[in-house]
Amino acid sequence: MPFINTKTNVTITKEKELSLKQQFGQAISLIRGKSEAWLMLNFEDNCHMYFKGDGEAACAIVEVKLYGSASSAEYDALTERLSGIMSSELDIPQARIYIKYEEISYWGFNGHNF
Repeated sequence: MPFINTKTNVTITKEKELSLKQQFGQAISLIRGKSEAWLMLNFEDNCHMYFKGDGEAACAIVEVKLYGSASSAEYDALTERLSGIMSSELDIPQARIYIKYEEISYWGFNGHNF
């Protein structure tokens, strides 16, 4: 049950969104037991964002929420992959991208909790 929420101050075209969707779907498998089959994504572009006081330069935050947990090595690998994807697809320098992780103990789906 992963959920990846992406916020950025740049424009994400439909073509780029589909590419991000496909690449994020592959990347989530770096976390043991996670796959695109259960992945939910949200993309918010053209946000009013400031990083280091600068609201003009491209920046982004990618929030990854997981049911359960992952190892430090898995998080390291996913951070590297997601940062690379965001940089190559949206021309955002990796030094201007935050990746935030949250581990969830209870996750509801289809009227029940896991």
